[in-house]
Amino acid sequence: MRIFAFVFARGGSKGLPGKNIKELNGKPLLEYSIDTANKIPEIEKIFVSTDDADIARVAKKNGATIIYRPKELAEDHTPEWQAWRHAIQWCLEQYGEFDIFLSLPATSPLRSKEDVQETINKLSSTKADICIGITPAGRNPYFNMVKISEDGFCRLVNEPYKEVTRRQDTPEVFDITTVVYATNPKFVMNSYGIFSGKVASVVIPKERAVDIDDIYDFKLAEFIMLQSKEDYA
Repeated sequence: MRIFAFVFARGGSKGLPGKNIKELNGKPLLEYSIDTANKIPEIEKIFVSTDDADIARVAKKNGATIIYRPKELAEDHTPEWQAWRHAIQWCLEQYGEFDIFLSLPATSPLRSKEDVQETINKLSSTKADICIGITPAGRNPYFNMVKISEDGFCRLVNEPYKEVTRRQDTPEVFDITTVVYATNPKFVMNSYGIFSGKVASVVIPKERAVDIDDIYDFKLAEFIMLQSKEDYA
């Protein structure tokens, strides 16, 4: 089985400029994803898809193969699914068929290799088209998430079929993380998004599911890393 790992890291981050190569605990953010991939023997090759020369330089230094992404696939509004397709097509032309497409976003530096390995195993052992990382949600649409109705009043996003007075009585809900996505190339090339097929999941603890979008997320990741006994080297 051929497993290729990908890190999609464009240069135009607005929430935190230079985010993908900003140093966290002495290492560029991008390096954590590459290091995790290197710890998993089953991964044959590691690619970084980018439009940015500085990101490409860091990626090359850490042994990744660069996929130069066209500017039109690196805009704020560009669905990353399109970048996935571009990378897959490039790899098929350069390296031939492969079995598992693994995305390890640079914005989740606290993931463990076990999180990634479990996701690969879950995809391989089920009939799922894709396996994603999820984490328990901090808010619940059945209990404390509201929308504004046409009449101007608040209503629960999902109204339960009976009166709910405790969060424990509501269905458990999860946030999708950016820790890991595992799928097969054909599903990406023939579908239009994660929920176009059967979706399996692996639950990631909150402390490993931080998604760095702005400086506050960055500081949180930094704090967790400094307080943790895990080896993030």
